[in-house]
Amino acid sequence: MKKQYVLKKVLQSLVTIFFVIVFNYFLFRIMPGNPLAMIMRNPRASAEAIERTKELFGLGRPWYMQFFIYLGNLLEGDLGLSFIHKRPVIEVIWSRIMPTIIMVGLAQILSIVVGILMGVISAWKRGTKIDVIALSFSLVTYSVPTFWLGIILISVFSIGLRLFPTSGMLTPGRTFYDTVSMLKDYASHLFLPVLTLSLVLIGEYALTMRNTLLDVLTEDYMTTAKAKGFDDNYIIKKHAVPNAMLPMITLIAINMGLIIGGTIQVETIFSWPGLGRLMYEALNGRDYPLLQGIFLLITISVILANLIADITYSYLDPRVKS
Repeated sequence: MKKQYVLKKVLQSLVTIFFVIVFNYFLFRIMPGNPLAMIMRNPRASAEAIERTKELFGLGRPWYMQFFIYLGNLLEGDLGLSFIHKRPVIEVIWSRIMPTIIMVGLAQILSIVVGILMGVISAWKRGTKIDVIALSFSLVTYSVPTFWLGIILISVFSIGLRLFPTSGMLTPGRTFYDTVSMLKDYASHLFLPVLTLSLVLIGEYALTMRNTLLDVLTEDYMTTAKAKGFDDNYIIKKHAVPNAMLPMITLIAINMGLIIGGTIQVETIFSWPGLGRLMYEALNGRDYPLLQGIFLLITISVILANLIADITYSYLDPRVKS
């Protein structure tokens, strides 16, 4: 039964990925703007140069031929040639993916730990001052726009207190004589982007965990556990939290898919050289192959994250398989 369930989920994911590929291809063909005009910036370019450029990027062929060529290249791991960078899309994405993974990965780990802990404490202390403070903090951080929060943190910590740099990944022009000094400079640039994203995610995780745990605490088996004389810590750790974690797994899995895509707002505000910033540049430059590659990577990562969540669900709660 487990093998059939896993196989069914894998097939569903493959079908979803195929439809995403089709949608991803046609989406950028109906967007406004002429990609050839972005490539050929010289208004006096000859007809021969224009035709050579069309042939190089495959823009002179009918759309259906371009689609089948795109599918064939995709099976070979070729995502095309970037209009802006004049390099293979896979190389451009690979050069930007690690900064995004580091930034969003650290934000996810921090927000998961703090958010779940805050949600558990808030639910267990429901109606107290601790619950009110935690709930208010979660609602504010979760509802605040990411770009606005980033600007506020820059104003306070960078411009006002001058503790952290405003942008970039390393200080321009600075020479590092050892690894420790380079890591310190990297960490100082990384602090504000991670803090911005963490605060938003902490509010989301804390609210979800609190609401789910409140529902779990009203179940009959919780009353039975209390009647058996178990202390509060045992009931929380062994009964309440494991059952409340089921909805959290789905939420964490969806957000983990964002590690590949990053966040456009955070990376743009802090000029962090990741996929989010790269996507912003590709949108402005009508770089269709690069946009297709980034969107495809993001959607596949989200689909795979949900697949892992579904499989994990089946082990934590056998009722899901039926």
